[in-house]
Amino acid sequence: MAIIGVIGLGNMGSVIATILAKETTNTLLLANRTAEKAKKLAVTLDATAVSNRKVFEQADIIFIGVKPHQIQELLEENNEILEKRESILLISMAAGVTLEQLESMTDTRHRWIRMMPNTPLQVAEGVISFSLGKNATLQDKEVFLQLLQSGGTVVELPESQIDAATALAGCGPAFVYIFIEALAEAGVSMGLSREVALQLATQTVKGSASMVGETKEHPVILKEKVCSPGGSTIAGVISLEQTGFRTSVIEATRCAKQRTEELGQ
Repeated sequence: MAIIGVIGLGNMGSVIATILAKETTNTLLLANRTAEKAKKLAVTLDATAVSNRKVFEQADIIFIGVKPHQIQELLEENNEILEKRESILLISMAAGVTLEQLESMTDTRHRWIRMMPNTPLQVAEGVISFSLGKNATLQDKEVFLQLLQSGGTVVELPESQIDAATALAGCGPAFVYIFIEALAEAGVSMGLSREVALQLATQTVKGSASMVGETKEHPVILKEKVCSPGGSTIAGVISLEQTGFRTSVIEATRCAKQRTEELGQ
């Protein structure tokens, strides 16, 4: 049994806490700038709401979900505790903050993992990319995977690729939601009710994603199977190409990666 702490209960921190709560043999400590939020979530998850200080004093594994510009201050405020503790595992969700930066903020005996989750973890269909710090062990990796694998797909990457994964999988859901919304709006413009249009758009995206995942066929091949010669689908695809749809998605993801890198500076 381990004592696990989560500091920072925003959208991602709350989802991570919910996943961690599924492992009932561990003790879960929750801390947040707004204490009332921690208390409310603690009741729901059968966890314990505490201060940041208590988390650093008691937890064996700490997930840190504060914003990138707040993480150094948080660690400095609790540095006295960290200097006295035996080696603990610290897991950062701060976009753009590198392992080298994180390791420089704490005593060298502590171990770090850098992770980037996305919001579909809430429905067990998420993506978590992660990289191990220089002191993190294979056992740390195994524990990390065991704790979070119920949330979806967990992928280990070289740290040099984490910002790209953040832009694609971390920011990508927002781009997909815009596409679903636009597809549904198109349906409404053609006379479908909003309820039916959204239902059809949502299932179309879900089903299409499942086709890619389950058949393992490249999206180009699957697209070609839908595009009959001279048919309605190819007419729509040509329109997307003419309006720069593909380029827009690529550029949006590249911009997201650039911003992620800026957040860590």
